[in-house]
Amino acid sequence: MSLLLRRVVAELVGTAFLVIAVVGSGIMASRLSPSDTGLALLENSLATGAALAALILALQPVSASFNPVVTLVERALGLLDWSTAGALIVAQFVGGVAGTVVANAMFGLDAVALSTHPRTGPGLWLGEIVATVGLLLVVFGTVRSGRADRVAFAVGGYIAAAYWFTSSTSFANPAVTLARTITDTFAGIAPASAPAFMLAQLMGGVLGFILVRLLYPAVAKAPAVAGAASSSDRKAIL
Repeated sequence: MSLLLRRVVAELVGTAFLVIAVVGSGIMASRLSPSDTGLALLENSLATGAALAALILALQPVSASFNPVVTLVERALGLLDWSTAGALIVAQFVGGVAGTVVANAMFGLDAVALSTHPRTGPGLWLGEIVATVGLLLVVFGTVRSGRADRVAFAVGGYIAAAYWFTSSTSFANPAVTLARTITDTFAGIAPASAPAFMLAQLMGGVLGFILVRLLYPAVAKAPAVAGAASSSDRKAIL
């Protein structure tokens, strides 16, 4: 199997499991805590952050971006060519949709059900910009300062926290946003609300890229670790 195909499969499977964690834990949380939205959000955020950290740890040696914005920034930094970036982004979107279908089916719901949960307004859009900028700083700040072995914990912790400190509950991912339009559950977003969220995420991606280049103009050399994956295998992270 070629390296590109391995990376495509890793991105598809990883994004699918990430969305299964987001949607599935949201459904479970709403059923376990139907009268306490705050507790349900806590359950959802902890499950998502933990699953994300585990998925990055497992798939980082192959490819673990799980996010089109991260992949586009990798392309802008010269870490990927356009054909590779395009293949990974398609895999992320396909994996995200597949993850929602699986999560819905696991809990006995319709495999596809358009969300009726509107999420709109300047405050939420600003929240998505902030969430995405912060995510990129965490990902690339950790990697470009020579600490790629810690990125899984940094990203998992950031996402779990960003559920709470952003008004939008930190989607910060166009593939996950699209996937969440087809579940009419706690984690869903109405299809009409998704384009503005995705545009805000792309705006956050531009700002995040500028900050990464400003703060980390050069990549620090990671310390040698016996048995660690090569630096070329660590290029795609999230």
